Amino acid sequence: MLSAHSAIPVLAVTDIDRAHAFYEGTLGFKPTDDDIPEGVLYSTANGGFLVYPSSFAGTNKATGISFQLPADAFDSEVATLRSAGVEFQTFDVPEGEWVDGVLTAGSMKAVWFADPDGNILNVETN
Repeated sequence: MLSAHSAIPVLAVTDIDRAHAFYEGTLGFKPTDDDIPEGVLYSTANGGFLVYPSSFAGTNKATGISFQLPADAFDSEVATLRSAGVEFQTFDVPEGEWVDGVLTAGSMKAVWFADPDGNILNVETN
């Protein structure tokens, strides 16, 4: 069954060079050594994600990747994103409070932002 195998998020982009600049330069990811035709695989602590060129880039209006951080690392990571020029999104939520682009709901804190193609990314406490 598929549940016995690894899965990775996949994000479509219109310009792979611009994606390299954002994911590597702005967000600090390192590409893996895997040979991916036309795309790039980035590693994370427990897997990774693939970015590849497609004419359907940015058409998903839901969160494409959620990065799970320990609570004690959240504020530092958010500050790093802000200093890199990342702009956070806000939207209507059933509970919680937005302060300066950060949603707090109970003990959970989260931010959402988009890559240059409009793919929505999320960073939240786990």
